[in-house]
Amino acid sequence: MFFVYVLKSLKDKNYYVGQTNNIEKRLQLHFHGKVLSTKNRRPFKVVGYKTFETRSEAMWIEYNLKMHGDKKKKFIDSLYKERPPARRVSDPGAYGPEGGENL
Repeated sequence: MFFVYVLKSLKDKNYYVGQTNNIEKRLQLHFHGKVLSTKNRRPFKVVGYKTFETRSEAMWIEYNLKMHGDKKKKFIDSLYKERPPARRVSDPGAYGPEGGENL
């Protein structure tokens, strides 16, 4: 299983789109500043992710989202619509390091 995910930087309010086969590990790398392209944009909030059967499908979706702003906006809007109700900030584990949401 492969994932295309979207993060929102709480620092610059911009979105980051990525793909991975291990969503939990990849998000932790982002949250701890281990990803070169995002380390200076922390903290992050996880907007959401979608799953795909093959890496090539996930890579194609990621490419299209990065190259076409209208597709990126529709994808992000769909993630916001699919989100479960927000947890209270006081809930233990509601947010990961640097304000990023745990999955």
